[in-house]
Formats: sequence, C-alpha cells, structure tokens
Amino acid sequence: MPITESRQESTNGHKLAITKDMLIGAVVQRYPSLAEVLLNEGVHCVGCGAAYHETIEQGLAGHGKSPEEIDAVLENLNASVPKEEGSSETLFITEIAAKKAKAILAEHGKAEHGIRVEVIPGGCSGMQYAFDFENQERDGDTVIEVASVKFYADKESLTMLRGAKVDYVDSLQGAGFKISNPNARRTCGCGQSFR
Repeated sequence: MPITESRQESTNGHKLAITKDMLIGAVVQRYPSLAEVLLNEGVHCVGCGAAYHETIEQGLAGHGKSPEEIDAVLENLNASVPKEEGSSETLFITEIAAKKAKAILAEHGKAEHGIRVEVIPGGCSGMQYAFDFENQERDGDTVIEVASVKFYADKESLTMLRGAKVDYVDSLQGAGFKISNPNARRTCGCGQSFR
C-alpha cells in the first residue's frame, strides 16, 4: 500500500503521514530513519520478511503494545518523519541528510561547499551512487538547498534519480546516506548499486 493512500487524523487533529494500517516495510522504505524508532519500541522485524505483510498495528500489538501504547508510538513515528525538500521532478533530500552533510562538510574544512550526488557506472548491478564535495554549480546542474546545504545533480544523473529520496540512516545495521530510488529496476544487497 502506498504511504500516501492512508492518512488519518491524530489525537491533536493533525494529518498523519504514518497510520496503523500501513505495512512496516512500506514505512521503513519511505522513511528509513524511522527503523530506529520501531527498533526502540521492540519491533525488530523492520528488516525481515514479516515487515512486508504486517501492519504497524499488528507489529506493535504482536510485541505486547496496548491500543493506547500503539497510538503513542504512532504519534512518535509521525513526529519523527523527516522534513524533506525537493520534488518528484528532481529528488528529495531529507533534513536529516542535509544536517549530516553539513556536519561532514564542516569536519573536512569545507563548510562553504555542497554535496554532489551522482550516478556512475559500477557496482554489482551496473550503476552506483556517488557523493562528493562540490564548491560550484556546473552547467546543466539542478541545485536543491536544504538546511543551508546545496546538493548538486547533473542532468544525466538526475534522469536516473528523478523522484528519489536521499536520507541519512544511523541504525544497528550501520550508518550512512541511503537513496530510495523509484527508478531502480533492481538493486543489490548493499543498497549502493542498481540497474
């Protein structure tokens, strides 16, 4: 079920991005950083096969949560949905990814630079994502600015990234930038290579 199909109101009247009838796998695919919230709530099936047939409500109830606790977890999940900038015609960058990029740039003495997001040949599936420091816009670049950080994508890369989302995930399985790309027909296990 696409995430946007089911929007309900929270107890405080706001529209929810995450509802109890959404599949765990769909939520984690759309918002990878929410895996940590679910793990902290005892839902450890975020990466297993159960995630693709079990709803948020079923997963939480199966781990002993009461209806009131499930509602509280939903509020927490919705409060934790990362803000993102961009569009389906370019790419989305989450605020979490932008803040991490900003920290990395500062750590390397390149606070005035931005980040280039590219698709280059390589990896086990044929194409792979690459991130690099960039200090200026090139001809044909699309520039997306989030949290005072500029992200650059060239025209050719953008054709393969259109509608993709760049997020930063820090979980038990590792930390790093993650691209969720609706254009990828096939991906490899590492998540860095696609076709």
